[in-house]
Amino acid sequence: MKTLPDANRRHAIQRLLAITSIASSALWISACGRKLPKAAAIPPGATVLALGDSLTRGVGASAAQAYPALLAEHTGWKVVNAGVSGETSSQIAARLPELLQTQRPALVILCAGGNDWLRRNSAQAAQAEITRMLQLCKSQSVPVLLVAVPELNLTAALTGRMKDHPIYEALAKEEKVPLLADAWSEVLGDDALRADQVHANADGYARFTELLQAQLKASGFLPS
Repeated sequence: MKTLPDANRRHAIQRLLAITSIASSALWISACGRKLPKAAAIPPGATVLALGDSLTRGVGASAAQAYPALLAEHTGWKVVNAGVSGETSSQIAARLPELLQTQRPALVILCAGGNDWLRRNSAQAAQAEITRMLQLCKSQSVPVLLVAVPELNLTAALTGRMKDHPIYEALAKEEKVPLLADAWSEVLGDDALRADQVHANADGYARFTELLQAQLKASGFLPS
């Protein structure tokens, strides 16, 4: 076999190393960008805990028009409406242990933080409370779908330009849970879907339920 001159051999080795480096980088990027694996589908009749504040309770519409009631109609799940109007993330977190014990849910849909933003509470403190809830559910092998809430400040309410608070995307990545993004931002940014500046009307809750079901299917909790 013919031996390459030293200069050519060095050039070939350098090219091989460069190709190997590029391939390794591509694999690393692919792994980092990989989506969460799909969850197991939750059967009809299973208990699902809808945990949150007034947006979960359904303020601005009737109880039958709140999203937990609509979700139950569309899925056959027993959806427990555990929304309490006015609660902050720390108050919601305080209720979670007992709810997990008494309800034994197959899934928790967690929507917290709106009242923290309205009261200008610390975003770090709210993030810590939501993290605590996600980790508690994880410790009990209860899957969670996290729901993002827009920054409900006066400027956003007056202009109608809503944007999810950035903590939710960070939480979903850190805790490896599926995230429903931009749903409340879409609803609360549309005058036709609002009962007031910070609550949906019946049409708004119906639209939110549509977006929620789409994410539940994408995450595997509902069959496509």
